[in-house]
Amino acid sequence: MLTEQDRHLIADAVARAEADTSGEISCVLSGEASHYREVPLAWAALGALVLPPIGLVLGLRPLALAEMVSGWAAAQTAIMDREILLALSAYAVVQVVLFAAIGLIVSIPAVRRRFTPAFLKRHRTGQSARHHFAALSARLGTDYPYVLIYASRDDRRVEIVASDAAHRAVGQATWQDAAQVLTAAMRDGRAGEGFVRAIEICGAALARHFPPGPENRNAVPDTLLET
Repeated sequence: MLTEQDRHLIADAVARAEADTSGEISCVLSGEASHYREVPLAWAALGALVLPPIGLVLGLRPLALAEMVSGWAAAQTAIMDREILLALSAYAVVQVVLFAAIGLIVSIPAVRRRFTPAFLKRHRTGQSARHHFAALSARLGTDYPYVLIYASRDDRRVEIVASDAAHRAVGQATWQDAAQVLTAAMRDGRAGEGFVRAIEICGAALARHFPPGPENRNAVPDTLLET
């Protein structure tokens, strides 16, 4: 998603933005915000529960499946209980097979990403961004103006988290604009350009409210952190 030139452009954009403000900007690009281990299990359970009843409605008969497997014919079975047992056993086998097959298929990363609900991606991306932001807060403190631009490459989601000082001064709209610009650029395969533009938006907002100080320290590396 990023070339070496993109990485240099991003670092240069951060340096330029921070030259006009006492605030700090940190950028993170992760592969996936989460492994989403529950997604294959959820789809497997749903398929195992829903598909067999649909098969019954469409005319699939568990007893016929049991006869195919065992070689017994219904006419040869004199006791109704055995027929019922065969039908229930076949139904259970179908559920187990469906659960295992769907679970394995959805475990394939490309398939799992497609079948992961958007709300779960949004939640996990925000959670991961807050974890990175907590590490930033531990280094800079709570009263310092700084912004984290976090993007998940595989989830195609962006989160921008600002410190209390920056958020009170700037407001939410600016961060949303920067996030939308980066999200659109990632979808178009222009992640490097999107990062640069998002940095410029955040940097301009910080510069308006937090002009550079006498020292204007650079407390956070300008380079993009990739995880």
